Amino acid sequence: MRELRDLFLQELADIYDAEHQLLKALPRMAEAAVDAELKEAFSEHLKQTQTHVDRLKQVFEKLGHPAKGKPCKAMQGLIAEGEERIKEYAGDAALICAAQKVEHYEIASYGTVCSWARLLEEEDAEELLNITLDEEKAADQKLTDVAEETINIEAAEGEAEAEEEEEA
Repeated sequence: MRELRDLFLQELADIYDAEHQLLKALPRMAEAAVDAELKEAFSEHLKQTQTHVDRLKQVFEKLGHPAKGKPCKAMQGLIAEGEERIKEYAGDAALICAAQKVEHYEIASYGTVCSWARLLEEEDAEELLNITLDEEKAADQKLTDVAEETINIEAAEGEAEAEEEEEA
C-alpha cells in the first residue's frame, strides 16, 4: 500500500497544480465568452476552483503533507489546445469544447483519488475529494446544458446561414 499512498500524494500534487492553472485560465475564458450564461458559468467555476484549491490544502493537511503542486502537463496541454482552438474558431462553441475537456480531465482525476482515498482508509480526504468531484460533474453538466440549449444551436444556424450566403 506504500506505493499507492505515494502515487495518491503525487496525483494530489498534480491536481493541485492543475487547479492553480485553471485559476489563471478561467478569467480569460469568461472574458472571451459572448453568451451571458456561459460567462456566468465560467465566473462561477472560477469561485469553485478557488474552493477546490482550499479543499486540496485541507486534504494535504489531513494527510500530514505540505500542499504543493507538481507541474500538471496534461492541464498545460488542455489549456494550450483550448487557447489555440479559441483563436482558430473564436466562438462560444470552441470555448465550451475546451472547458469540457478540462472538466472531464478533472472528473477522471478526482474520481481516481477518491477511489484511492477509500482504499487507503483516508475517510476525511475521501469526503473532501468527493465534494469536489460532485462539483466538477455539475460544472460539466452546466456546460452541456448551455451548449445544447443555445450555443451549439446558434453555431449550427450560423453555419447554415454562411452556406446559404455562399450559394447565393
